Amino acid sequence: MAGKKENSSYISGKESRRITKFNRKVTKKLEHERADANKDPALYTTKMRDENNVVEFDNVCTYFFSDVGTVKAVDGVNFDIPRHATVGVVGESGCGKSVTSLSLMQLLQRPSGQTVGGEIRFNKGDGTAYNIVNTPNAIMEKIRGNRISMIFQEPMTALNPVFRIGQQVDEVTQLHHPEMSEEEVKNRTLEMLELVGIANKEGVYNMYPHELSGGMRQRICIAIALACSPTLIIADEPTTALDVTIQAQILDLLQNLKDKLNSSIMLITHDLGVVAGMADYVVVMYAGRVVEKGTADEIFHHPAHPYTIGLMKSKPVVGQKVDKLYNIPGSVPNPVAMPNYCYFRDRCEMRCDQCDGVYPPEIRISDTHVVSCYRFHGKGEVLGYPKSVNVEELI
Repeated sequence: MAGKKENSSYISGKESRRITKFNRKVTKKLEHERADANKDPALYTTKMRDENNVVEFDNVCTYFFSDVGTVKAVDGVNFDIPRHATVGVVGESGCGKSVTSLSLMQLLQRPSGQTVGGEIRFNKGDGTAYNIVNTPNAIMEKIRGNRISMIFQEPMTALNPVFRIGQQVDEVTQLHHPEMSEEEVKNRTLEMLELVGIANKEGVYNMYPHELSGGMRQRICIAIALACSPTLIIADEPTTALDVTIQAQILDLLQNLKDKLNSSIMLITHDLGVVAGMADYVVVMYAGRVVEKGTADEIFHHPAHPYTIGLMKSKPVVGQKVDKLYNIPGSVPNPVAMPNYCYFRDRCEMRCDQCDGVYPPEIRISDTHVVSCYRFHGKGEVLGYPKSVNVEELI
């Protein structure tokens, strides 16, 4: 028993009951607050810090209240998505990339998953903005798929296997444009299928998902996402399941469609090659926090954070022979009990004496380049510390 208690993953029956009781209280209160936002638009209406941005993430905290404790999947995330720009969000699996996008879409698995702090400001274009964190479901249903759309990671699970392709694309247009006739909706769908590079649009319109290849299915997912000409397209690892040549086609397609629709793209990926060819700005995430952000040129040619440098070193280089690829040593800390110091400290090969202190602040080292690392303390403007939420204070 003593050995079990020493193991951090062991939870006694008494502790488990305490966690379950606490989770019920917190989620019930947060759901009540969300319901109250229906009554007063002032609770979810705000202003953008910069009107040139489509979305602003301001100290966003998204936690999952699990049976073993509170998982801080996204904890104090700050970054902007400018108009008509592509922002690449990179990091290893489990760093919070997809949870950040699901927080923006309000597609978290509630009530266990909740955005408990910060603001996600979405520009309405009329001088005001929605704070997505508090926006009620009735408003979100008008935004999702219309103003903000998402291309999901795996097209075979994103598409419904029992409906024809035409029905699935039609549904989005019918939902957001009920005034359109059936003929107009079908013509719009065929137009979208042609736009994403499907030559046999009439034939594909009547097909089922299993009759199409992976690349064709991904094009259908893009057609669904673009059906209402959204302001922001979230592409969640859109090329993961595709071979290299199809990847290039899909990325070129996304870039061209972004220019045609004057949209912005939030591109989530762990593939640095994809980001290099697509993104204007890059956000590097690690263990639920942004460790570095800047223009693509700054991140790729002048990486500052040891984690970003490690990611660059682990990328194979054409024409360079190595015995084995570099890999970052160690593993990510337990998300249930994150330490109060730099999350990358125990894996870092560039540690300094200051790393023994609290989590480092965001430091601006150029107009567009920001990094959270004590190696740059005193070499730039300190912007502030990521703001975590004490869940005990939520009750």
